[in-house]
Amino acid sequence: MKKTHKMINHYSKWQYLVILFTVVILGLNALPNWFGEKAALHIQATSNQPLILDSAKVYNTLSQQGINVDLIEQQNDKNIVLLHDKMQQQQARNLLESTLGEGYSVAMAMESASPSWLKKLGVSPMQLGLDLRGGVQFVMNVDTQAALVEREVKIQQDLTELLKEFKVYGAKVTTTKDAAMTLHFASQTAPQVTQVVKQLTELYPELSTNKSGVQSISITTNQQFAETYHQSLMRQNIKTMRDRIEALGITEAVVQRQGTHFIRIELPGVQDPSQARRIIGATASLDFYPLQSQGGKLYKDKNGEAIRLASTPIMSGSHITDARSQYGEMGMPEVFITLDSAGGKLMSDFTQHNIGKPMATLFSEYQQNAQGTLQKESKIISVATIQAHLGARFTITGMENVKATQELAMLLKAGSLTAPVSIVEERTLGPSLGEQNINNGMAAIALGLAMMLVFMALWYRKLGLIANVALLLNLVCLVGLLSLVPGAVLTLPGIAGLVLTIGMAVDTNVLIFERIKEELSRGKSVALAIHHGYKNALSTIIDANITSLIIAIILFSVGYGSIKGFAITLGLGILTSMFTGIYVSRALVNAFIRQLPIPTKANKSITSMTPAESTLQVTQ
Repeated sequence: MKKTHKMINHYSKWQYLVILFTVVILGLNALPNWFGEKAALHIQATSNQPLILDSAKVYNTLSQQGINVDLIEQQNDKNIVLLHDKMQQQQARNLLESTLGEGYSVAMAMESASPSWLKKLGVSPMQLGLDLRGGVQFVMNVDTQAALVEREVKIQQDLTELLKEFKVYGAKVTTTKDAAMTLHFASQTAPQVTQVVKQLTELYPELSTNKSGVQSISITTNQQFAETYHQSLMRQNIKTMRDRIEALGITEAVVQRQGTHFIRIELPGVQDPSQARRIIGATASLDFYPLQSQGGKLYKDKNGEAIRLASTPIMSGSHITDARSQYGEMGMPEVFITLDSAGGKLMSDFTQHNIGKPMATLFSEYQQNAQGTLQKESKIISVATIQAHLGARFTITGMENVKATQELAMLLKAGSLTAPVSIVEERTLGPSLGEQNINNGMAAIALGLAMMLVFMALWYRKLGLIANVALLLNLVCLVGLLSLVPGAVLTLPGIAGLVLTIGMAVDTNVLIFERIKEELSRGKSVALAIHHGYKNALSTIIDANITSLIIAIILFSVGYGSIKGFAITLGLGILTSMFTGIYVSRALVNAFIRQLPIPTKANKSITSMTPAESTLQVTQ
C-alpha cells in the first residue's frame, strides 16, 4: 500500500493568497503616507440651499493676500481649497470667513496629497498627533461637585413647590454641609407630608428618607448615585466638547478623559487658540422664566434694571435641538430655536394660557474669578410679551451683535455643559516644531532600520536577506494598519514605538534562525533544520509577544496622551511583527527550497539535500 507523506516547508495555495492579500491591502493603506498631506479649507453653505461658490473669486481673494493655492475642487456639498503652505491656513480661513459672509462656513482640515486613483480607493494617511502636526492642547477640570450642589438646590426648590401644592403650611427645610435636608413640619400635616415625600422620591429616585422624629424627616442622596452622576456628567461633558469642536470646524481633534475630573483636548493645526478657548470653556445655558411681582429671584437685564423671575423655569435649554443665527424682520440679529417634543409641549402649554404676559430668557454661565474659583453669573438677555401660542419653534432677540448670536447659537446647538469647566493647562505647539519632530523621528527610524538590515545580511547571509524583506514589509504593514484602524493617532512617542517594533521584529527572525543553527549542528539537513527551527521557535515567539501585547493593552487602558500613542503603535507593531516574522518570512523561505517529505521508518534515507537545496546555508 502506497503511503503519502506530509510535505515540509510548504504552504497551500490559499495560505499564500491570504498572506499576499493581507500585505497588498495594508500596503495600499500605507501608500498615502508616502505622498503626505496638505493644509486645506472646507467651505460649506450654512443653509440647506445648494452650494454656489465662485472658485475664481476664492482664488483671487487668497492670491491677493500672498496665499498660494494649489487646487480648488468640489466634493459633494463642499468646496475644498488646498494650500501650498501650512503656515497660512489660519490666515486663509479668517480671510475667507470675512469675505464670504455668514452664508458659508469655513473649516480647517488636512487633505491627502495622494493621486486621484488612490483617493478613489478610500484610503487616507494616518492621523498625526499634536506633537507632530502642531496645534493647541487644553486640559480642563470638570467641577462635578458644583453640578451636584445645583441639583440639591433644584431638589430643595421642588420640595418647596410640593409643600405649597399640598398646602403644608408652617413647614421648614434645613440643609447641612453634606447636602442632606431635614423637613420640619407640624404633626397635624403629617398625612400631607407623606404625600409630598412620596412625590419627591418619585421625581428623584436616588433620594433616601428617614423619619428622624415625630415632626421631622431626613432626606439624603444615595452615595452610589453621586458616583454614577459624576460618571454621567463626565461622559456628557466630553460629548458636548466634541460637538462644540465639530462646530468650530476642527475635524481631527482628540477629546479624551484624563484621570477622574479632567478632560484633555488636542486641536491639531489650530494656531490661534483664542476662539477655541472661548467656545470650549463656555458653560452657557438658557432658561425661560415667567415674571412675577413678588417672591422668586431678582436678576438684572442688559440695562441694569432688576427683574423678578419665578423660582421654577418654564423650560430649560436641555430641550433645544437646533439653534441658528439669523436676521429678523427688522434687520436685527436673532437666534432661531427648535425644541424637542417635550420642550415644545412645555412651551405650548405655558404660552397657551399666558398670552399677553411677559416671558424672560435667562442666560447663565460660569466665570472664573481672580481666586480661580468658578462662579455662576446669570443675566436676562430678553423680556418679550407672549403675542401668540408658541410651539417647538420660536426666536430669541435682544443680543448685542451678530457675533454674539452666532456664538450663542453654536453653544445651544452643541448643548450646554452639565458641569462647569475651567482650563488648568494650555499648551501651543507651532507647525514648524511639529515638522521638525517628524524629520527627527523619521531619521531615527531610517538609522535603526539600516543598522538592522546590514546586521541581518552579514550575519545570516541569504536567510538574513529574507528576514530583511520581511522587516521592510513589517514596517509597511504597521504604517498601513495605523492608517486603517479608526482612532489610531501617531505621536512622537509612537515613532519611538515604531523604532522598538523594528527591533522586536528582528528578534522573531533571530530566534528562528538560531534554532535552525542548532538543528544544523545536530547533523540535520537544511530543509529539516528550517522545518524544525520554525516549529520549535513558534511557542517561544508567541509567549514573548503575548506578554508584550498585554503590557501594551494595559498602557492603552490606563494611559493618556503620549502614553496611549506609544501603546497603540507598540500593540499594532507586535501583531505585524508576528505576522511578517512567522508567516511572511516562512513563505519567502518556502520559495527557495524543494518540497521534501518528512522521513519515516519506511523512508529513512531521505535526509540529504539536492544540489538546488544546498545553496541555502546558515553560517555559524
